[in-house]
Formats: sequence, C-alpha cells, structure tokens
Amino acid sequence: MQRTAANRAFLNVLVNTLIANVTTSFLWFALTFWVYIETQSVLATGVIGGAYMLFVAFFAMMFGTIVDRHRKHAVMVLSSVISAVAFLVAGVLYLWQPEAALLDLGGPWFWLFSGVILFGGVIEQLRNIALSTTVTLLVPEEKRANANGLVGTVQGIAFLVTSVFSGLSIGFLGMGWTLAIAIAAMALTFAHLLFIRIPESEPQVDLESKSAVDFRGSVRAIRQAPGLFALIIFSTFNNLIGGVYMALMDPYGLTLFDAQTWGFALAFASTGFLIGGGLVAKFGLGKKPMRTMLLVVIAMGLLGAVFMLREWWWLYVLGMWVYMALVPPVEAAEQTVIQKVVPFERQGRVFGVAAAMEAAAAPITAFLIAPLAEFLIIPYMDSREGQQQWGWLLGEGEARGIALICLFAGLIMVVAATLAFFTKSYRKLTVLYAEAPEQKIPGEDGGEGEGEGKGDGEASLTGSGGDGAEHADAQGKGRAPDAPPIIPGASQF
Repeated sequence: MQRTAANRAFLNVLVNTLIANVTTSFLWFALTFWVYIETQSVLATGVIGGAYMLFVAFFAMMFGTIVDRHRKHAVMVLSSVISAVAFLVAGVLYLWQPEAALLDLGGPWFWLFSGVILFGGVIEQLRNIALSTTVTLLVPEEKRANANGLVGTVQGIAFLVTSVFSGLSIGFLGMGWTLAIAIAAMALTFAHLLFIRIPESEPQVDLESKSAVDFRGSVRAIRQAPGLFALIIFSTFNNLIGGVYMALMDPYGLTLFDAQTWGFALAFASTGFLIGGGLVAKFGLGKKPMRTMLLVVIAMGLLGAVFMLREWWWLYVLGMWVYMALVPPVEAAEQTVIQKVVPFERQGRVFGVAAAMEAAAAPITAFLIAPLAEFLIIPYMDSREGQQQWGWLLGEGEARGIALICLFAGLIMVVAATLAFFTKSYRKLTVLYAEAPEQKIPGEDGGEGEGEGKGDGEASLTGSGGDGAEHADAQGKGRAPDAPPIIPGASQF
C-alpha cells in the first residue's frame, strides 16, 4: 500500500497494540504460571482464565459504545492509562502482602490480587475493539482482510514473546519483578501513543441512544445484516468449545514440561500465529470469507481431537503450532465480514456485542471443565476402569483425562461447523457480503461534494474512487450525507 498518512497511522497503531498486547499477555501468562506452580491446582488456573473472559463479557458492550462515541486515539490512550494504574495497584498489593496470603485460594487477597491484574488485562479489549474499527477507517475495503491478517500477526508476535518471557520471568525473577516489568512496559505504550496521529473526525452524536451500554443500537445494526447474528452465535459456540482448551492447555503443558521449558514450547507454538496471520495478510481470505472460516474451523476441530491422543511432547507442541496457525483466518474472517456489512458509526457496538457473547461462552466452559476435570474425569482416567475403557485410544500417561475431554470437544467443533454450511443464514450472509456497498466514513467529505478538495492521502482513507465511489453514490442517492450505507436485505426486517 502507498505510504499515506492513513497507512502510517495504521502501522503505528499496530506497533503500539503489539507493545500493549505483549504487556497484558505477559502479566496474565505469568500470573497463571505462578499460581499453578505454587498451588498445583487445575481449578485455580481454570478460574483465572474463566474470570478473565467473564470480565471481557461484562465490559465488552460498554467498550463498544465508548469506541463509537469517541475518537479512536483517545480510546487507546484511556486503555493504556487504566491498565497501567491497575498493574501499579497489583504491585502495591504484592509489596504489602506476603506471597502466602496472595496464593491462599480461600483468602480474599488471592482474589483481589488476581482480579486487579485481570482487570488491567481486560481493558486491553477496549483497544482491540478500537483497532477493529480503525481498520475500516484507515484501510481500503479490498485490503481489509489483509490488514486483519496483520492484526493476527501482531497478536502472534505478542503471544510468542510473552510465552517465552512469562515462563522465564516467573522461573528466574519471580512475580515481583514480573509486575515491575509490566508497569514499565505499559508506561512505554502510553508514551508512544502520544506521538501517534490518526486522521479521524469527531464521531457524530447518536440522538437515539445515550445510555452507557447501547444494546438497542447494537441489535439494530446486527439486524440490518441478515445472517450476521448467526455468525456471532457460531463464533460464540466456537468459543464455548475453545474454553475447554483455555482451561486445560497450561495444566497439560506443565505436566509435560517445567515452567521455563513450557514457556519455550508455547513460544514455538505461537509462531503458528505468525504463519497464519502472515498468510492472511499476503493472500487475504478469498471472495467468500465465511466459507474459508468454516473450513478452517473444521480443521481446528479435527486437530484438537487428535493432538493429545498420546502423551508425546512433540505431538502436543506440533498440534498447538498448527492449531494456532488456524486461529488468525477465523478471527480475520469474522472481522472482515463485520467491517463490510455494518455501518462504520456502529461497528464498535457490534464488535462489542460479538466480544461480549463470545467471551461469555469461554468462562462457562472453563468454570465447568476445570472442576469436572480435577474431581471427576482425571481421577476416572487414572483408575483401572478408565484405562481399560479408553487406553486403546488415548494410551498411557498422567493427563489422559485432559486428552479425553479435548477429544470430544474437537469432534463437537467439527460437527457444528459442518452443519453451518447447510444453514440459510450462511447463504444470506455470503450473498450480503458480496453485494454490500463500500463503507462511507461519516465526516470524510466535510460537507462538500464527493471527491472535492481531497488529496491522494485523504482518498486512501476510504479506498473509494472510480467505479466503487460511483456505485456508493448511486446506492445513497437522495439520502442525507451522514446516513449509514444501505444494507442489501435489510428490508426483510
């Protein structure tokens, strides 16, 4: 892409997001490692993971409303400040209370300490929702799938760095220095943000909704796009299954490796994010991103069912690598569809609803699976009866109960994605994506005629021009300049 102001701003935002994601993931991973190593409790790690996603579900809709009502740069600054303050409070708690009190699952300090860290990490979702709308703001339509691939690559780099350094930091430095590093890194993120300029206008006031959580506006935007609600429901179900892996991945890995080695294993596996995101950035998702997403989800389910069939470290690490390579195309497909079929001024709320629903699914699974695994399934698979019934398939080892859970979770994912191909919602959304007009960013033309008074850099903000612009004008003829684009199929509602 040409080096315009919009492109430079997008790349700077990506770099800043990388620093922020590294910081929050670094501290979250470190907390999980630290708690499991000190307590050896699968239940504790499951609760931490579930609580994180529960926080995301609780705040995501509010975050989406905030993103739509404020400049994206201001939202990102707010996210950095709140995360830095939260990590600083956690550091004060660590200095104030002994480690024994912070690790006592029955005491209040464990929940307060973990909750403050998780809240600081959850605020990062505010930035991520803003980033998804920034792709629409700064990247031409034909390049958005590629840009979403770059976002996946950034997330992969963050995962790669944090998985290594979280294990090393906890193993060699301890939780105190880990907190200090996170506080310093978040301060760096804030400083970098002050030098970024995003070419954007002030968001228009939505007179129909003034509540802090605009649920009605979100639903209205989703209903304008036939099939979009079904996409969000499918992604929610996919996260429901993903919650199984979230709750059990670290305990299984720490059964095979010590903390430092497990960090390196995660680092290698996370390069799959880089490969998957890089492939999307290079080649996009094709003309039918929904079809691409479902095919990839089927592959993820098959892989998730088999990569623990034997307690071989290389099988687990290789399986995680391929699984993580498949994650960016799935996430990029959902983002690309929403960016195409939802009006820009409501995208934050739609992304917020999607994040809330999808995040709410994972803790349900994590809270259910963690105690079931620890108190029922793992003891069953350690018994003679369990080994006789499933040993032919799962082999022998310490964590055959975890393998049994993941086997069935993967098979359920395969069945769900296959059935989705035959739904009416899939067909409607595929057609809608193909026919939806180019997005019109409110305030771009400054009240003047289309294309007047704009340089090349400004024109690249929308990617409009030529036939695409004429088509958009034809679609919007006779409508108010600030009206959202017409969505084909909306008349069905």
